[in-house]
Formats: sequence, C-alpha cells, structure tokens
Amino acid sequence: MAKKAAESDEARLKKKVAAKRAGHANPEGDAALRALRKRLKREQRKRRALALRRKHAAGQKGEAAAASA
Repeated sequence: MAKKAAESDEARLKKKVAAKRAGHANPEGDAALRALRKRLKREQRKRRALALRRKHAAGQKGEAAAASA
C-alpha cells in the first residue's frame, strides 16, 4: 500500500514546472520541462475524471449538490 504524501503529485509537479520555467531562456525547447508538463496534465486529467465519475455515481443527489456548490 502506498503512503499518503503530504502534498499531492499535482502540487509537486506544479512547483517543479514553475521552478524550471523561471529563468529559462527557451522553455519550449526543453524536453525535460515538456515531460514535466505532460505529467502534470496527466495528473489533472486523472483528478477531473475521478470527480466526474463520482458525480455520475452519486446520481441526481450528486448533481444537485455539485450544482449548488
């Protein structure tokens, strides 16, 4: 069983991407930065997909709660 991290993977990746982009002359040409951004986007997609699955699983009750929030 994996340990629960103090901060999420998404937050760590955001910090790494921000640090790499700061003071970078050509961020578009950096393969390592591109890989980090792809990992970040993958994490964001996973989080959004999970939220959508939970909303659909909750049915009408979940949709009403999400709409009011």
